[in-house]
Amino acid sequence: MPHIDLEPGVAGIRSLFAYRPETARPLTELAEVLLRGDSTLGRGERELIAAYVSRLNDCDFCAWSHGAFAAHQLEGGNDVVEAAHSEIETAPVSDKLKALLRLAGKVQQSGLAVAPSDIESARAEGATDREIHDTVLIAAAFCMFNRYVDGLAAVTPQDPAAYVSMADLVVASGYQR
Repeated sequence: MPHIDLEPGVAGIRSLFAYRPETARPLTELAEVLLRGDSTLGRGERELIAAYVSRLNDCDFCAWSHGAFAAHQLEGGNDVVEAAHSEIETAPVSDKLKALLRLAGKVQQSGLAVAPSDIESARAEGATDREIHDTVLIAAAFCMFNRYVDGLAAVTPQDPAAYVSMADLVVASGYQR
């Protein structure tokens, strides 16, 4: 049950955006740029970073929704998402993405947990400064999004099919609809 009066039938962050459209606008713009904008990281890879951080934060809505968005855009689909959630080192993703996921995990703990060795590790696997920047910002933004969703107890569907239909819409149309 949400902590505030939200529109019935609207799940997760969408209900919060409907409640306060003036704050939704910059947040959806940020998500659109980070997760769907021009990047050398694929959209599925960026969604996987968002899903991974959300799983670390125990935010079911964001982990399940962005996991579905990642699965829809990654070769290997949901198996890749589940593997990354359970053990990065054996997940069927590139070594660069593994390094970026480890970096995102450090950001999730605390920005101060990121050490020069984490950055160098990502660079050694081929990550560019922009990819490192965007990974840190995705991780930081999703810590905020996760706390927003869970802090107001937004509705979290328990049916995985709900996230698949969300994925179809987001992948096709983006975050700014």
